[in-house]
Amino acid sequence: MASYLGRRKFLATLVGGAAAAWPLAARAQQAMPVIGFLGGGSPVTDANRARAFRQGLSETGYVEGKNVAIEYRWAEGQYDRFPALATDLVRRQVNVIAALGGTPSAQAAKAATTSIPIVFQTAVDPVEFGLIKSLNRPGGNLTGVTILSVELEPKLFELLHELVPAATVIALLVNPTSPFAETLSRDAQAAARTLGLQLHVLQASTEREFDTVFATLVQLRVGALVIGPDVLFTNGSDKLATLMLRYALPAIYPVREFAAAGGLMSYGPSIAEGWRLMGLYTSRILKGEKPADLPVQQVTKVELVINLKAANALGITFPLTLLGRADEVIE
Repeated sequence: MASYLGRRKFLATLVGGAAAAWPLAARAQQAMPVIGFLGGGSPVTDANRARAFRQGLSETGYVEGKNVAIEYRWAEGQYDRFPALATDLVRRQVNVIAALGGTPSAQAAKAATTSIPIVFQTAVDPVEFGLIKSLNRPGGNLTGVTILSVELEPKLFELLHELVPAATVIALLVNPTSPFAETLSRDAQAAARTLGLQLHVLQASTEREFDTVFATLVQLRVGALVIGPDVLFTNGSDKLATLMLRYALPAIYPVREFAAAGGLMSYGPSIAEGWRLMGLYTSRILKGEKPADLPVQQVTKVELVINLKAANALGITFPLTLLGRADEVIE
């Protein structure tokens, strides 16, 4: 009898110890903060940028899988997916949402939660678009990083006109579902008038429409193309560069991915630097700082990237004055 009672006591102790250990393990797992990653592209198209975001995290001691987890959600260039993706991240009770899909992702995240901190990246004035109260004191649960893509659009027209001055008919490609498509079109009209150019504005909301756009450009006798900043066009840089060469139509885009994919030229801010800064801000929030107290940062680094291989294929010679201003020349 004593032996039986001893065995029962031993088993009870063993089971009780195991039961106590499980909650400790669960609590240790739950203690790892979770970042909700709301991306506009895909794991393939945004691989380098996602790496820059993780670099920002690592600079303040956070390493994915070691002391922080990341829940990835990708819109794959379709803005209408953002609300459901943001709602899903809120439902999973992530610690912070990194809205890396531009203004539409930030708007979707803001609509989904007023309590979970949000770090955004946008190419427009976040105050004008109602994301925050002011750049220095954002208020609420949002802060982030702004880049200069939209503001730099007139400069793209100037650079393209400097390269191909004989092209008096020029076009702008925009995504009509973009929240700043109207702003881009209005600024483009002003830039074209200043340079004495005739402008056509064409639209594409899916990558399948790119072929139709370029066929239309030929019909309109367009001599050069400015591609407006958009997640869809960044994801489709390879196809846009291919069509540019196929139709022998000089084109410029504000994101480096276009020139790297074989496009003629790009001029714009370093998006990777913006994502690195977002990683830093996300880390600071995980460490206890409030978005309302973190002023919005601005990416001031602007890059001119020239692809000489594309220029040779198009029969274009870059003037030395333009080559001398390039931050990177791809040969």
